[in-house]
Amino acid sequence: MIVHQYYTESQLRNFTYLLEDEDKKFWCVDPFDALQVKKWLKELGAQELVGIINTHEHWDHIRGNESLVQDFGAKIYAHENAKGKIPGVKVFLKDGDKIELSSGEFLEVMDTPGHTMAHLCFLHVKDEIPVCVFTGDTLFNAGVGNCHNGGDPEVLFETISKRFHILDEDIIVYPGHDYLSNNLRFTLDREPNNNDAKEWLEKSEQANKENRFLTTNIADEKRINTFFRLTEKEIIENIDGDTSTEKQIFLRLRELRNKW
Repeated sequence: MIVHQYYTESQLRNFTYLLEDEDKKFWCVDPFDALQVKKWLKELGAQELVGIINTHEHWDHIRGNESLVQDFGAKIYAHENAKGKIPGVKVFLKDGDKIELSSGEFLEVMDTPGHTMAHLCFLHVKDEIPVCVFTGDTLFNAGVGNCHNGGDPEVLFETISKRFHILDEDIIVYPGHDYLSNNLRFTLDREPNNNDAKEWLEKSEQANKENRFLTTNIADEKRINTFFRLTEKEIIENIDGDTSTEKQIFLRLRELRNKW
């Protein structure tokens, strides 16, 4: 299975993903723009669009659904809590479900509330080995999602700490948006002596000039994502208020990031 990551050129900096199997059958994750997706499918020589996978219900992750269903007859997959929130869903998913992609490959469904209460992430497993994770608006490269529209930061803390900290470190992170540079600047505002974040910011800014997009893995996140670094002395010392627990530190960081 080949993962194609596309930057949609939208103001919200969305990513859309196409997953390609050896028979040129495709799955689409979070179609921002149907016309773009159709163009990419044609360029890739697609034989079939099997399914559309929505990480959550926000409009910028589902706006391409209807047109793609009309043209390809693809089934929409989404969280069971998305009933009434995402039109046309044919398969409602819960934690632990599997979406079979091809022989020996599947997406394992992760229930990941916080950004919304109908949010899923998808762990791509090949030959029993986790390869990458599609994280929607729960986990970004060097950041985490906001909780403005139907979310809860306390729930998000539990999701990040219990579902993502434990993942194998070489698993690649494929988020719903390109916020890497700004997230790194936030990390450095909280932790100015983080040399890994400094190096990544230089790489990210150079990549942006070349119209490239960088990917991180879980090991990288542990080095550059301030929301993974809740025990770092420098971060704690730069926070006002209650820092008695990792949860309180996370919540304060999320408040600060909201205004960033």
